[in-house]
Order: sequence, then structure tokens, then C-alpha cells
Amino acid sequence: MLFCSDIPPLRAWRAQVRRASQRVALVPTMGALHQGHLALVGLARQLADRVVLSVFVNPLQFGPAEDLARYPRDLDRDRRLADESGVDLLFAPAEEAMYPPGSEIRVHGGATAARWEGAVRPGHFDGVLTVVTKLFHLVEPEVAVFGQKDIQQATLIRRLARDFDLPVAIAVGPTVREADGLALSSRNAYLSPAGRREGLGLIQALRAAARRWSEGEHRADRLAAVLQETLAGFPGLTPDYIAIVDPERFEPVTEARVGTIVALAARVGSTRLIDNHILGTELP
Repeated sequence: MLFCSDIPPLRAWRAQVRRASQRVALVPTMGALHQGHLALVGLARQLADRVVLSVFVNPLQFGPAEDLARYPRDLDRDRRLADESGVDLLFAPAEEAMYPPGSEIRVHGGATAARWEGAVRPGHFDGVLTVVTKLFHLVEPEVAVFGQKDIQQATLIRRLARDFDLPVAIAVGPTVREADGLALSSRNAYLSPAGRREGLGLIQALRAAARRWSEGEHRADRLAAVLQETLAGFPGLTPDYIAIVDPERFEPVTEARVGTIVALAARVGSTRLIDNHILGTELP
């Protein structure tokens, strides 16, 4: 595996791969790799000849009261896991490489980015879309792979590629879960054993709503009531939002159909968790 911490060697590698007419997949991450990330690498390996994994804790997507300083970082471990999983190039740039002094142009996500996660974390998606645009420009992948756990993010990146006519296909891998159903996340490391038990309220709420929907209840307000009632049974959870939305613009729906997204965000102490389910798909 080749390791790059600056842009020129990345571009030299990309030019070599282009001459060999090999297809490149990109898996963008913020590091602290876990099995969810490695599953995305596995999907990327199915879709391309070469896989680039980026590790960059992007300061633009953190608000002033968020956990940028304490976000977990272990580049040595990330390098080992990336190498073992078959990554061809690990790109781990310094902040000044991605945002040189005087850098000021940013990508704005519009109305879809202002809802739900964007409302709770103002400016978050502008930071995500800016860094992803830069990574697309630098790596020039034929395909980029993201996880369903961050489903609003994946939706916005798909729109970014479409609206800017970027020549990259967007693939979305399913959410990878712990044995107890908790969605894998780097932030799970912050949870105490008691906090993990409270965090299971998200998957329990999604399962309850999916079950009610499969039984024939398609009114969004009634499904939202099921979600709220289930979450209330986990007193250590503080919900940020319950969203039952269309998959294109993340606007609320009145009737939940196949493909409708049910998304949740909640806090356990200072740790923020998100999860979601696409109605009509299987939920473990």
C-alpha cells in the first residue's frame, strides 16, 4: 500500500493508474477505522481496479461546540487496517494541504443540506461537500463509496455529483452494526457500557416503526408516534429529531412508501448518535 500525506505524490500515482486504464474507487473517511469503513473498502474493491482511502478529520464540518479536538485519531492503526483490507493508496493529508492559507471558497449545500442534520449542525454539510469536492478533484475516482448510516450526507453527495456534472458514480454501502444492533461509528468509543445500552434505543425505535409499517400503517404521523414512544423507553437518550422523509430532498412526507427514509438522531450524554432505515429493505 502506498501512503501519501501530500498532493503531488497522489497526483503522480493517479497519472500512472490512468495510463494503465485502471478504474479507481475512493472511500473518504475521517479515520478511526472500524468494520463499517472496511466493508466500504470491500465494496470499492468489487467496483474498481484500485482503491484509494482518504483519512482526513475535516475541520470545516465541525461546529464550534463540537468534538473536533477529541475526535479519535490513530493513523498508525488506520494504516495497518487499510493495508490489510486491500487499499492501494492511503491519502492522509495535513490540514494545510487541503486548505492552504487564504483558502476561502466553499460549496453550499442548499435547502436539502439545511434540514435535519443540517439544522442541528449548521454549516456541517457545507464542510462535507467542500472536502468531498476537493477529494473528487484530487483523486478523480470513477466511483466513490459512502455508507448508508450517514444517509443524508450520501444523498447530498449524489446530488453534488449530479448538479456539478462530476464524472463519478456514487455507491452506498449498507449500515454495518454491532451484534446488538448499534450502528458502527467512531463515536461509539465515547460510550460507557450504560450509554451503549441507551444507544440501542435508536435501532429499537427503527425496528418498531418498520414492523408497524409492514403491518400496513403508512401514515407518517402515526409511525413518528411509534418512534417517539420507543425512544421514550430509553431515558438516557435525548432525541435531536425524528424524520420520515422522501429520499431525494429529505422533505417530510405524509404517507410512508417503499423507499421512504426513517432517520433518527439522539444524544447519550455528550455523544451524538444517528441511524436510519429505508422502508421496504431488511433491517437486522
